Amino acid sequence: MDNLNALLQGFGDVLTPTNLLFALAGVIIGTAVGVLPGIGPAMTVALLLPVTYGLEPAQALIMFAGIFYGGMYGGSTTSILLNTPGESSSVVTAIEGNMMAKAGRAAQALATAAIGSFIAGTIGTMLLVLVMPQIVKFAVTLGSPEYLAIIVVAFVGVSAVLGSSRIRGLASLLIGLSIGLVGIDRVTGQQRLTLGIPQLADGIDVVVVAVGIFAVGEGLWVAAHLRRKAAEVIPVGQPWMGKQDWKRSWKPWLRGTAFGFPFGAIPAGGAELPTFMSYMTERKLSKHPEEFGKGAIEGVAGPEAANNASAAGTLVPMLALGLPTNATAAIMLAAIQGWGIEPGPTLLAREPKLVWALIASLFIGNTMLLLLNLPLAPAWAKLLQIPRPYLYAGILFFASMGAYAVQGQPFDLYLLLLLGLLGFAMRRFGLPVLPMIVGVILGPLAELHFRRSLQLSGGEWSGLLGGPVAWVGYGIVVLVLAWPLIAAIVRRVRGDDGGDGDGTNGPAGSDGRDPLKSATTNFGRGGNVPDMGM
Repeated sequence: MDNLNALLQGFGDVLTPTNLLFALAGVIIGTAVGVLPGIGPAMTVALLLPVTYGLEPAQALIMFAGIFYGGMYGGSTTSILLNTPGESSSVVTAIEGNMMAKAGRAAQALATAAIGSFIAGTIGTMLLVLVMPQIVKFAVTLGSPEYLAIIVVAFVGVSAVLGSSRIRGLASLLIGLSIGLVGIDRVTGQQRLTLGIPQLADGIDVVVVAVGIFAVGEGLWVAAHLRRKAAEVIPVGQPWMGKQDWKRSWKPWLRGTAFGFPFGAIPAGGAELPTFMSYMTERKLSKHPEEFGKGAIEGVAGPEAANNASAAGTLVPMLALGLPTNATAAIMLAAIQGWGIEPGPTLLAREPKLVWALIASLFIGNTMLLLLNLPLAPAWAKLLQIPRPYLYAGILFFASMGAYAVQGQPFDLYLLLLLGLLGFAMRRFGLPVLPMIVGVILGPLAELHFRRSLQLSGGEWSGLLGGPVAWVGYGIVVLVLAWPLIAAIVRRVRGDDGGDGDGTNGPAGSDGRDPLKSATTNFGRGGNVPDMGM
């Protein structure tokens, strides 16, 4: 009951003309960047970070939440109309959504995506209200060894589970940890990895890292690989659904929500896995299995619901533990730190108005998105006609302005270009960006808890084990890292020749792993892979 009272107070804080305007701006910007291929909410939040330092933290987070949810909505538009997902979590939507569009049912596909996203987002946000305070109560009982174990689980999860290659994921994590170590050691006062450059003594600001990797790196990649002409868009019409469409969609919406929220709430869960699992579930349970691969509406409804429910679940570890599970949450966490607010279990106790205003804004933004997406889908589709040279020229301009505004130093512009080249190289060699961003943000926190754990134990390594939570965490890490070896041994014992499965990992006639693989390797922009000429 206390949670509901706090939520009502949060609605009271959000329902002001100024805050509603920020919420509306967020959902409009979020939908627009979700629609445009190659741009996502993570890049947009990174670009807007310097601007929002002049705002109240609640206002900035309200706008960021709208961008976050809006990006999830908008990503389905390009998946359906272009077969080019605007977001990595929308890759699965393209499988059936684009086939529906080619069959003249683009309106129905967009409608079931928008309504399913609204239902899943609303249910997921309500679960956030109920679950998050309970996790906070549990988290405040944990010590440094337990937190270190949880952070290590997050490191292993984002690097070894979500990507297609463990080696590439771990390499990306190592890059992020290295960047996070740049600066002055808080214990010894010695400079680390600064190369004798005074401007690096305070470390590399995460805003510059995020803008360089996402905006500049993406812009360089697009300039090098993608075609310059605007894409041809399938006509939309007025999105709405018939009675039969409603009948076939409501169960996938609920099942997708059940898949999405838990995966989002798990550190290193993400939205790609639940959307793929939702698709496979609907394919098996559908009364019209012959339509899958040809435009089954269940294959759009379920994954889109899982997508938005996962977005709500992502905020659970971010607000309760200070752990991000995707790139957008990582940058939002950096914004909270930029305002001098300490994320983690004490956030709810120290900043209750901020947290509950953010959660209330999710309900309001979700409603705004439904009202915007149904009637304005044809207008959003016209954004796809913007020539990409103009689009990315503007992005690079604002990226440079944003990086310079952080500290007002020309050195940051050189650093921005260097990080952009690093982002381009990561994209070129298939290194996922999320482990790097998580490493930059959580690396210093992991070092802090590592040192505290050793100090509490008098330098004994046994102090890192802590209590049962730490044991479980390290057990998960060992299991995840050893799983390929375990699976190989099991296959050998069974006499398997090393095949990849029984063909149930994907839709008929295709390798079901490919959408997930492309979604989690190349910057989370898997839908652009066909255009890269690789």
